[in-house]
Amino acid sequence: MENENLYPITTKELADKKAALAPKNLEAWRNFSKTVFEACAIDEKTKQLIAVAVAHVTQCPYCIRSHSKQAMRKGASKEEIMEAVWVASEMRAGAAYAHATIAMDEMEKHK
Repeated sequence: MENENLYPITTKELADKKAALAPKNLEAWRNFSKTVFEACAIDEKTKQLIAVAVAHVTQCPYCIRSHSKQAMRKGASKEEIMEAVWVASEMRAGAAYAHATIAMDEMEKHK
């Protein structure tokens, strides 16, 4: 794969080094993340599908891998994950089109 080294592979060594640089922040983030993904009004599978969609919109390759794996662990099918990706795609494209209103507004000022 041509871009296989575009993003470094996450290793325990790198994770440990990052953790050592800001341990309190990492602990707070881990607690926050754990709390967010617990089943409450929304079940864990649905939360992971939401995360898959958001990861595609934010274009975080690490998040895409992690939350796709977690979604499957929580019972999501490949079809459900792909549908979540399509929802993200529609939202991203829709947002680009919706923001055209800003461009139109600016163009209208310069008639």
